[in-house]
Amino acid sequence: MNITWLIGFIIAIGMTVYGMMSGGELEWFIDIPSVAITVGGTIGAVIANYPLSTLKKFGTLCKLAVFSPKYDPEKYITDMVDYCKTARQKGILALEEQANACPDPFMKAALMLIVDANDSEKVKGMLDDSINFLCDRHEANIAIFNRAAGVAPAFGMIGTLCGLIGMLKQMDPTDSNSAASLGGAMATALVTTFYGCILAHVIFTPIGNQLSYLHNSEMLCLQIVEEGTLAIISGANPRYVEEKLRMMLPMNTKEKPKAKAEAKS
Repeated sequence: MNITWLIGFIIAIGMTVYGMMSGGELEWFIDIPSVAITVGGTIGAVIANYPLSTLKKFGTLCKLAVFSPKYDPEKYITDMVDYCKTARQKGILALEEQANACPDPFMKAALMLIVDANDSEKVKGMLDDSINFLCDRHEANIAIFNRAAGVAPAFGMIGTLCGLIGMLKQMDPTDSNSAASLGGAMATALVTTFYGCILAHVIFTPIGNQLSYLHNSEMLCLQIVEEGTLAIISGANPRYVEEKLRMMLPMNTKEKPKAKAEAKS
């Protein structure tokens, strides 16, 4: 499970509920028509913006953000260096057996391009196209949650306006009881704005950001595979390949292997 999402969600909801209860009664913030306007309106607006083929992924994407797969660039570098050693010692064709056993589909496809004796320009073009298409699909998926985060506060405001209009229409200045109920009616009208903010900033935006982070992590690993593949085609030294691929990692990550080596010595 994505522990940061879970911790953040619990803190946000917990502190919000605490504030609601310390300021009054929890039931003040429960209003079914407001939920219908905010949640229903947001769902309707999202459905209207995307085809059914994209909307089918919504549940899967939510699950992906909460239970995120881990992409380890260090492992990708180690694997590419091992493949480079195999190609140098046993020849390019020896990679076919390792490619068939590779669990990563992108890495497997890259290795098979090497085995099929494709030139570096052709391989680079095919891998770039694959990465670009993947980026387009990821951006389309993330856009669903960005759109939902944008329309949820808007429907919260629409619900507030509906409540204010109904309140003003029913208010009779000559009736003291009608004027006295103004505060309660105003509070009910504002609840929809509250719902919209919760949906946008506690649910949709965090999920979209988690998917963006996951996308960036996957892209780094795919770029490592691409650079490693091109290095193998060029017949580069495995040590050079490892150093080149490590240059793609953040500085603090690149220093870890050195620190481990110093600790062993």
